[in-house]
Amino acid sequence: MNTENVVKHLRVLWRTDRIIADIRMRHLLVGLGLRAFAALIAAFGLLMLELSAYFALVQIWSAIYAAAILGAVNFVIAALLFAIAARPPSGRELELANEIHGASVDALQIEARALQSHVSGVVHNPLHGILPLMIIPLITIIIKSLKKPAAAAAPAKSAAAEPK
Repeated sequence: MNTENVVKHLRVLWRTDRIIADIRMRHLLVGLGLRAFAALIAAFGLLMLELSAYFALVQIWSAIYAAAILGAVNFVIAALLFAIAARPPSGRELELANEIHGASVDALQIEARALQSHVSGVVHNPLHGILPLMIIPLITIIIKSLKKPAAAAAPAKSAAAEPK
């Protein structure tokens, strides 16, 4: 497990989550603005259309039937506007951000599995975790101990060779 990889994947995950949230927020704000604008225009437009339609329908039917027909038409138009505003966001940005998000989550899961296997290996056999750290100091101690007797034997041989 590499902590740099974990940090890198967490940064990518954080950034893609921010991008996804930003895209969705922009979509919600645009949708809300369009709904409000559509409602305002629809209110003024329908008021004028209803007034003219009411005067036209009163000539043909009674005032009650004219008002009922115009109310039903208003509900149909409002339903169409809400259906158009409720469309899901479509765009390559959101798809790309979702793909990057998925890839970074997968990479974090791989790092977590590596950490879990490393920790379980250390718990089950603690020497495997300590042994690599101890090999180099042990080798240096062994080499130094092997050099000391050879170095001590060399002055003894030179002292024995001088009395002849």
